[in-house]
Amino acid sequence: MDDLNAKQVVITGGGSGIGADMALAFAGAGAEVTITGRRAAPLEAMAARHANLHAAVVDVTDEAAMAALFERLGEVDIVIANAGAAESAPLVRTGLDQWQRMLDVNLTGAFLTLREGLRHLADGGRLIAVASTAGLKGYAYVAPYCAAKHGVVGLVRALAQETVGRDITVNALCPGFTDTPLLEASVETIVARTGQSAERARAHFQSTNPGGRLIQPAEVTATALWLCGPHSGAINGQAISISGGET
Repeated sequence: MDDLNAKQVVITGGGSGIGADMALAFAGAGAEVTITGRRAAPLEAMAARHANLHAAVVDVTDEAAMAALFERLGEVDIVIANAGAAESAPLVRTGLDQWQRMLDVNLTGAFLTLREGLRHLADGGRLIAVASTAGLKGYAYVAPYCAAKHGVVGLVRALAQETVGRDITVNALCPGFTDTPLLEASVETIVARTGQSAERARAHFQSTNPGGRLIQPAEVTATALWLCGPHSGAINGQAISISGGET
């Protein structure tokens, strides 16, 4: 896929953060990009930033809506399951509703995106899931999120074995703590619960990454673009850590 001109790309959770950064980059490379999310306003604001961006209000946990989206789009070349959410609490204070929310958005949403995307994917296409380093290791107080992201990595590895005969690759991107609105929401939660300053809360996330800084969305986007380029066909079923060396 050395030429993205006229390639059809779908990116869930494309209204902000990593998804928005990816959408602009793929559109800038010539692809026709459909971004999805649950809120119309940020999607429409993003779509206004480039002629190749197209917004679709779709909930990734809604099976019928996801099927209808891909049926409407027809054949696609690249599908990126990026939509996600994070909540935190000690496990003993984690209710079943919170557990289910994290699985629904982060794992079931990825499943439906990749399944419906695969049904309409051209041979030689690319499937990418944005997971997290939480899919490679454990973090305290986010057990449901970790469980869901570990599930995404397992899903990717299994699907890669099913699609190899069609020259399709399936990979997961696993960023460390990244400078996005999702992280800012976590900072606000810490401030509200502990009373510490936002600067101190943000410094905690920065220190968790080995480089002492937050990962930038553009670094995740660059990896996605590479996976869709001409020299990445042998990269399949991988969970690529984008974290500055976190183990």
